[in-house]
Amino acid sequence: MKYLLLIFLFLSPKPPEPTYKIAKIKYSGGGDWYGDRTALTNLIRFCNENLKTNIKPEDDVVEVGSETIFNYPFTFLTGHGNVVFSDQEVKNLRKYLTGGGFLHIDDNYGLNQFIRPQMKKVFPELDFVELPVNHPVFHQKFPFPNGLPKIHEHDGKRPQAFGLTYKGRLVCFYTYECDLGNGWEDAGTYANDTPENRLKALKMGANLVEYALTQ
Repeated sequence: MKYLLLIFLFLSPKPPEPTYKIAKIKYSGGGDWYGDRTALTNLIRFCNENLKTNIKPEDDVVEVGSETIFNYPFTFLTGHGNVVFSDQEVKNLRKYLTGGGFLHIDDNYGLNQFIRPQMKKVFPELDFVELPVNHPVFHQKFPFPNGLPKIHEHDGKRPQAFGLTYKGRLVCFYTYECDLGNGWEDAGTYANDTPENRLKALKMGANLVEYALTQ
């Protein structure tokens, strides 16, 4: 029996190599870029199960100015505090996004005042524009006819989804007053989480991934 098992293991096909990898953006300035520690692994698992994607199970970390950023069709940036992009990082991020990359920025409460001027350095000719509810990003695998879902409450404001669109392509999706990434974290991470909100967050995240991989 032991030898039959060894033969079976030897002959069994190896799992296919991941088709895609996604990464969290590491930035300077002192902000907590490392937040939402379990978010991307849960989102990846959800996408692989529900979209039948073949994404590497663990997310990577990539610095804004690194040439390896071009290995990732989908990147995620979050935090509560300060963000600073150097001139080299601005140039690299613009090249990445105009060359086919996609960035999801998720304000984890407190990021807004810092990330907007930094992204303005990347795209001085563009402004963040709120996306209408009929935008394709809300109508991928999972329909969101009312637009971005509200995941966590902070200031009683409605959730907003902003975009930077370059030559007709959405290159950056910015979620504000939503905390979408918090909804991807392990169940129980936040005391007031509900299974319904967590599922909504994962479905919206899957839409982002599907959109980024297919547009």
